[in-house]
Amino acid sequence: MTFDKIFLNARFDGGAQHHIAVEDGRIAALLPADAPASGAETVDLGNALVVPGFVEGHIHLDTSFYGDAWRPHKPCTDGFNVHERVAFQAQNMAAAAPMEVRARNQLDLCIGHGSTQMRSHVMVDGSVGLKSLETILRVREEYKGLIDIQLVAFPQSGILTCPGTPELLDAAIGLGANLVGGLDPASFDRDVEKHLDVVFGVAEKRGVDVDIHLHDMGSLGAFEIEQIAARTRALGMEGHVAISHAYGLGDISTDHLKSVAEILARSGVAIMTNAPGARAFPPILILRNAGVTVFSGNDNIRDSWWPYGDGDMLRRAMTLGYRSGFNVDEELRVAFDVVTEAGARALRLEGYGLRVGAKADFVTLNAEHVPEAVVAAPQGRAVYKAGMLVASNGVIVGKSG
Repeated sequence: MTFDKIFLNARFDGGAQHHIAVEDGRIAALLPADAPASGAETVDLGNALVVPGFVEGHIHLDTSFYGDAWRPHKPCTDGFNVHERVAFQAQNMAAAAPMEVRARNQLDLCIGHGSTQMRSHVMVDGSVGLKSLETILRVREEYKGLIDIQLVAFPQSGILTCPGTPELLDAAIGLGANLVGGLDPASFDRDVEKHLDVVFGVAEKRGVDVDIHLHDMGSLGAFEIEQIAARTRALGMEGHVAISHAYGLGDISTDHLKSVAEILARSGVAIMTNAPGARAFPPILILRNAGVTVFSGNDNIRDSWWPYGDGDMLRRAMTLGYRSGFNVDEELRVAFDVVTEAGARALRLEGYGLRVGAKADFVTLNAEHVPEAVVAAPQGRAVYKAGMLVASNGVIVGKSG
C-alpha cells in the first residue's frame, strides 16, 4: 500500500517506535519501525518523541498585547475586581496596536510551541458590538491551514448590565462564532437565573455549546456551578458545556468539593483551569477521579489582567503539575493529558490523537518520555498540521489563505 507521506522513526510515549503513514492529512497506518517505506515522500523524525498537537482550550486573541508595546500592569484598587479589570482593559485597548496584528502575533506564538487546536473567547457585548469578532473571524480564516480555532462569543461587559448584549450574542453565532459564553452571573450581572436564561437560550436556539467564565469564589461560585449543571441536564446538553476558571472549587471544603464534582460528572460539564498564580484553582485529581473532564489554556497573555504568558501549553502542563504537587510519573502524565486528550474531549474534537484515522497533527519533542517533557518543556520542536510542517523551532513555516 502506498501513502502520501511516511514519517520515519517516530517514538511514542512508552518507548514504542513506529513509522507514521499519512494519507489525505490523516494517519493512515502506524507501521513497524522496520517496515519498508517505498513509494511515498518520507520525513525522518530522528527518533524524537512524538505527541499529539496541544489543545489550547482557553485564550483571548482579541485582548493580548503580545508583540505590542510593553504595558505595565495596573493593580486593582482593593483586591481582585472583574469590573475594574474590564475598565483597565478598555483603556489599554484604546491605545493598542491593531487587533489583527496582535492576534496574529499570539497565534504565531501558540502554533510555534505546538498548539494545533484552540478555543478563543472574543468580546461580544454592547461595548464593542461585533467588531472584535469580525476581526478575529478574518484572522481565523488566514490561519485555517495551521490551527483549528473555535470562537466563543464572550460578554466581557456583562449581559444584563450591558444593553443590547443578548441580541449581539445571538447575532454572533449567526456571524460565525461557535459557542456562547457568559461571565459571573451572580457577582457581575447579579442575577444568576436571568443571565443563564440568555446564555442557554442562545445555545438552545442556535444549537451551539456553552463556555462560561466563572471567577466567583467559595460557596457562591459552587452555587453557580450547580445552577449551570442543572441547566445543562434540563436541556440535555451533557458534554456540551464548560465552565472556565471555577476558582470557587479551590476554596471550599473537600466534602463540598466532592459533592459538586459528582454533580459536574453527572451533567457532563467540563472545567477549564490554567492554575493562575496566587489564586485558588480547581483540584485536578479530585475532579478527574469523580469523572469530570478537566482541561486547560493559557488564558490571558500579556494583557490587562496580568503580564505573564508564553503561549506554551507544555509549559502550562508544567505549571498545572507544579501547583498541584504532581511529582510521580503517573501524575505528570495527568498534567499532560489535561493539555491534550482531555482538552480534545472538552472541545469535542473529531479525529484527535496518535491513532489510525486521526488527523496527522503532532509535535516532536526532545525528551525521553512525557513526564520528562512536562518538567523540562524542551524547545526545538517541530509542529505538523495534517501531516504538513507548520512550525519549526518556534518559527511559523507558512500560512494559507
